[in-house]
Amino acid sequence: MAWGTIKNLTTDRGFGYILPEGQAIDGKDLYFNRMDVQDPNLFEQLQAGQRVEYDVGRDKNRGAPKATNVRSIPSS
Repeated sequence: MAWGTIKNLTTDRGFGYILPEGQAIDGKDLYFNRMDVQDPNLFEQLQAGQRVEYDVGRDKNRGAPKATNVRSIPSS
């Protein structure tokens, strides 16, 4: 499990990027799409700047790392 911050979202197209805490993986932010959110129905509730936790997987088309099982971290 890893943590990061949503860098940007394109909700109308169903994807976004996460800035990993610490260091970007392969020097890049991590891509995720609506289906990578733990509950895809909550995708529209995510916002840029929000902290999230996620698992790191591989994009099956590009072979690049991507965020999977993305879930929001409740505010304390």
